[in-house]
Amino acid sequence: MEIIGLIAEYNPLHNGHLYHINKIKEKYPNSLLVLVLNGYFLQRGEVSIISKYDKTLLALEYGVDIVISLPTLYGVQSADTFADTSIKLLNYLKVNRIIFGSETNDIDKLTLLANKSLELDESEDLKETLKSGINYPTALSKVINESFTYNSNDLLGICYIKSIIKNNFNIKAETIQRTNNYLDTASCEDIISASNIRQKIKDNIDISKHLPTLSKEKICTYDETLLFNLIKITILNDNISDILKMFKATESLFFFEDIRIYRDHKNMVNRLNNCELSNQTKSIQTGLKQLNEINYIIDNDLLSLLDDNTKIICEIRKKYPESSLAEIAQIANVEYGYNIGKSGVNHHFIKIVALVKRHKDSVVKNEKKDNI
Repeated sequence: MEIIGLIAEYNPLHNGHLYHINKIKEKYPNSLLVLVLNGYFLQRGEVSIISKYDKTLLALEYGVDIVISLPTLYGVQSADTFADTSIKLLNYLKVNRIIFGSETNDIDKLTLLANKSLELDESEDLKETLKSGINYPTALSKVINESFTYNSNDLLGICYIKSIIKNNFNIKAETIQRTNNYLDTASCEDIISASNIRQKIKDNIDISKHLPTLSKEKICTYDETLLFNLIKITILNDNISDILKMFKATESLFFFEDIRIYRDHKNMVNRLNNCELSNQTKSIQTGLKQLNEINYIIDNDLLSLLDDNTKIICEIRKKYPESSLAEIAQIANVEYGYNIGKSGVNHHFIKIVALVKRHKDSVVKNEKKDNI
């Protein structure tokens, strides 16, 4: 069975998105569709006009089988980070194919550009071109020297393919012809871009023909100035939820709780990273100290004084100087068939330290005798 990945923002979900889903189901009727969905804050710095909860329900209603929320931290990043995180999530769920809309609908050309982009991402020529103030797609086009127009979906598609290649994922990329231009905000066909729909909403133009009724019913407009003032409040004030509850502003309550979760999650990740770094540093320092003890034992022909199991622990520490006690216990189990836990490993190192101390004490004692 094909497990097919989609990556979208659905701001809002419109006829083009339904065309995308239906085309996939038409070509792969027995497939499972997995969607990575961006939530409230979107990749171009905008705020979604449909809540992430409603977008999820709409996606499931119109044919998607599984929806994963793209964390806000990655959903508002550059195209490369946005794409790489989305592809990693899809790979984790064993997706074997991604299908995305494309202006060129030329997967070979996009793959060629993805490979060239990977080769040039760290090149001095690209860095110098970017310093001139032009954007990344234009700079890349100049350095690659390929005749190509970097439209929005094609650019994201290149980033998806780059992630697949870079991470060596077993995912096949495929395109569906995009039928509209992202920058076109004037056309009135049944299928138009999401940006066109949002502009029509601002201009009070009827959008009924461009999206399903369920999607239209979920759209909520907002005052941008008020919204971002409230965002400032929620960052500084933990009582914002109580204020919103008092006014029965359920949609806004979910919105700002999402901001709070993002903020708390980011703080937690920073704390965990700091804690993990500290633990790694301690583990490395301990490992190097133990390695010095073991080398002392070998240099002074004391290895025969250790039992066989302690010798195994010595051998593992020499092979894996930066491993933690728990990791050494796992290695002993897997590679040597020695069933031991973390505390058991620690006990062996206590023996090693004790032997080194006894030998050093005897050396000092003998030196004192010689000096008498």
